[in-house]
Amino acid sequence: MDVMAMVEEDAQASTAAAFTTLAVDYLAATRDRSGQASTKRSPADLAAQFAEPLPTEGRPIADVLARLRDEILPDCNHLYHPRYMGHQVSAPLPAAIWTEPLISALNQSLAVWEMSPVATVLEHQVIGWLTTLVGWGRTAGGTLTTGGTEATATGLLAARSALLPDVWTAGIGRGAELPVLICGEHAHYAIRRAAGTLGLGTDQVRAVRSRDHRMDVAALAEALETTRRQGRAVLAVVATAGSTPTGSFDDLEAIGSLCDTHDVWLHVDAAHGGSALLSPRSRQLLRGIERARSVALDPHKMMLLPLQAGTLLVRDVRQLDAAFVQRAPYLFHDGADERTWDLGGRSFLCSRRADVLKLWVALQRYGADGIGALYDRLCQTARALFDAVARHPAFAAAHEPACNILCFRYVGRRGEFPLDGSCGPQASAAGDALNQAIRTRYNRSGEGWITSTVLDGRRVLRVTVMNPRTTHADVRAVVTELARIGDALAGPGDDPRSQPA
Repeated sequence: MDVMAMVEEDAQASTAAAFTTLAVDYLAATRDRSGQASTKRSPADLAAQFAEPLPTEGRPIADVLARLRDEILPDCNHLYHPRYMGHQVSAPLPAAIWTEPLISALNQSLAVWEMSPVATVLEHQVIGWLTTLVGWGRTAGGTLTTGGTEATATGLLAARSALLPDVWTAGIGRGAELPVLICGEHAHYAIRRAAGTLGLGTDQVRAVRSRDHRMDVAALAEALETTRRQGRAVLAVVATAGSTPTGSFDDLEAIGSLCDTHDVWLHVDAAHGGSALLSPRSRQLLRGIERARSVALDPHKMMLLPLQAGTLLVRDVRQLDAAFVQRAPYLFHDGADERTWDLGGRSFLCSRRADVLKLWVALQRYGADGIGALYDRLCQTARALFDAVARHPAFAAAHEPACNILCFRYVGRRGEFPLDGSCGPQASAAGDALNQAIRTRYNRSGEGWITSTVLDGRRVLRVTVMNPRTTHADVRAVVTELARIGDALAGPGDDPRSQPA
């Protein structure tokens, strides 16, 4: 078939409808809890299935759709399955899903206004809504990003330029002249990645201890004072609102006050928990966020947007503009009225999708109150999980949920594998292996999907509720099944470390 004929065929409504039908059927099928939440197959099995030469000739679109339906969809992670409770990736809002084809069809690039007139204006508008929620005034601004890692790196780049105004041209100093970066011990790895990519080096990152999985404010005060006595500058303090391990929120009010006293840039990694700004019930967890100079917030997490949709927000947008000093006469036009609208100078990226459209559509369709209610629903479901764990004799919760994340441990019917390690090193190691085996066995069953992590030196099971379809009955069923698997693996006389995964 002539390739242009294929292009025109694929532009027809019937072809678009066929692709949409795959997505609609997926959303419908995942309501059925009897379906599998993820693949049971190994990476090698999947690789063998797709081991084929590069296609040199096209094939009928019906064949391509059939392969998507029969070979791709069955072995994906089904985030809309009510018992998929894995990583911090959402079961996205349908209206935002249906906006994705329009974003791709328009293919606007938000480098400069003239390449994306409407989307650029909408991004300014949506960023303005978010900075108002943070509590900032007219000088605030920001940019959409691919996610929290890029947002944090960009925010710290702005902090670097504020501390070292000539750094873009002169580069960063070495040895004792290097500023330090202070964060909590449970901070996201994006902090160290930023330190490496911005030229500080990870050796300049100082992690302060936590108390109840939150940054210890007294330890932060000590770190700031020690740094001052050493004559070292502080690039920034990074606080976390909704940590990856436990969903915990640092005390932003107290941390912000310390940063103000020491005249230090405060960046808040609120990639996960920043959506609490939309919830009257949970907003108090972010009290003091207005003290920050930059905030990372990911709508593709608890605002339930499809990947990718992150944001960086800054209290004074001029400091973000100063972070990237670029000249490109083929793109950036000095002095032009449109220049004040251009967003490319605030981002690591030049080619940027108009992801703002799906955020704008979601807010138009569901409203800030509606999305806030969904945030509350996810958190309430995690609380129901906590209650089920607390009532079950074979489990112990590692913390109370601050949002939609809970870590807990199978401790055995007689408490032989406790969280505190009081059973001794041998039993602790056996308990760690047992909890890992429980997670692996459960996930391979296809019935549901959870994660695990190491918290305070002990292996724990970790659940993140990112799907509004997940009910209280679902989380109770997960606890029941995990207990059944744990009891079977920890049978009389068995060593969990010898059990097959």
